[in-house]
Amino acid sequence: MDTNIIGIIPARMASSRFPNKPLAKIRGIPMLGHVYYRSKMCPLLKEVYIATCDKEIADYAGSIGAKPVMTKDTHQRASERVSEAMIKIEQETRSRSDIVVMIQGDEPMIHPDMIGEAVRPLIEDPGIPVVNLMGPLKTREEHEDPHEIKVVVDLNNFALYFSREPIPSWKRGAKEINMLKQICVIPFRREFLIKFNELTTTPLEIIESIDMLRVLEHGYKVKMVLTNFNTYSVDTPADLKKVENLMLNDPFIRKYK
Repeated sequence: MDTNIIGIIPARMASSRFPNKPLAKIRGIPMLGHVYYRSKMCPLLKEVYIATCDKEIADYAGSIGAKPVMTKDTHQRASERVSEAMIKIEQETRSRSDIVVMIQGDEPMIHPDMIGEAVRPLIEDPGIPVVNLMGPLKTREEHEDPHEIKVVVDLNNFALYFSREPIPSWKRGAKEINMLKQICVIPFRREFLIKFNELTTTPLEIIESIDMLRVLEHGYKVKMVLTNFNTYSVDTPADLKKVENLMLNDPFIRKYK
């Protein structure tokens, strides 16, 4: 395939919910390492980079053979950091990207095939600017967890809204339909990633602290793809313990540990 697809993992130490989270260890390996190693296993990606404003993360990236890209420390959104990193990568490699997959550094359970699932709609439909993965929320506790980003979609699986609040309403019958969460494997078409960085921030984006609301509020569409892979993001120390238990028999770890 001639399409130039790269992965960029944005990471920073100053997480408000879990400081130093990217380097928190799961089974003896920093969480960021799990995300990097597993993303590298996807054959669609020509390279995977780690975008950061922190020397500690850049040093760790170098220690495992990853390519760090230093970015500004003023970014409020991960997508903005990824956009800056993409430009720097293109300048350094003298190679223009076609698709850039933003892979959040708090998704240590990512399966390499999830990246292919997310990228496929961009390859098949040139009119789609950006894609998100989504997965089922399995319990009411997850549905009410403000750290889980919920999403509701239309009949063609385009996002209608994202929220940290429990949507759709449980009282009005949410238990009768799929409750869905955003999974932060997000491929952008190159031009749209640049466009995202040029768009003004929007009220709902700020209130919910969700990048994709900037896209919706400016009138663009976000294609959602349901994955059957079971993953959990890490937002708190409690999440870290939960994920570490879930990864006790993980088949991928022995390939890079």
